[in-house]
Amino acid sequence: MTGDLTEAALAARGGDEEAFRLLYRSLQPGLLRYLTVLVGTDAEDVASETWLQVARDLPTFSGGEFRAWAVTIARNRAMDHLRRERRRPALPVPVQTFADLPGDTDTELQVGEIFGTDRALALISTLPPREAEAVLLRAVVGLDAQSAGRILGRRPGAVRTAAHRGLRRLAALLGRPDPDAPPADARGVVPDPRPGSGSRSRTPHAEPADG
Repeated sequence: MTGDLTEAALAARGGDEEAFRLLYRSLQPGLLRYLTVLVGTDAEDVASETWLQVARDLPTFSGGEFRAWAVTIARNRAMDHLRRERRRPALPVPVQTFADLPGDTDTELQVGEIFGTDRALALISTLPPREAEAVLLRAVVGLDAQSAGRILGRRPGAVRTAAHRGLRRLAALLGRPDPDAPPADARGVVPDPRPGSGSRSRTPHAEPADG
């Protein structure tokens, strides 16, 4: 898909309107979800500003990953918007609405299935900012760690770590046990990995929040 978007961007740069429509249809849903967590109810306005700049600057696009190029523009527009407003708006959806969601599937898959909902975006907005953006760029927008790292000004490994921590927090909020914990037996006893230590009981717990 990344290669297809780059080819479409180069075609759109040459005036192909259908190629530009393909870019918009492919990127807009994830871009809007990303911006919703950054700027809340002003996301559509910022997305519109983003596409205006994309259209204006497209003649300067010389190849590479179009998705990352466009998301960089969107993030810059969002940061400008937040500086103008001098606020970080919260979404009006209480995180408590997630309390009764079942959680018996892979965390990233489950979160991905509900990313399109306001409730999911409200949940992600409660994460520490570094983790929220890492999860959004990796799982919503679909960037690899290297591209996301360039946008955020961080190393790819740091982005992977932040995304993993964010997904663990989401797992806890969704009512799932720690995804890294070893499985318990039928009695709820978790084996102690130390040699000769036998078994012990342990209650899974969420990783403490950063700051």
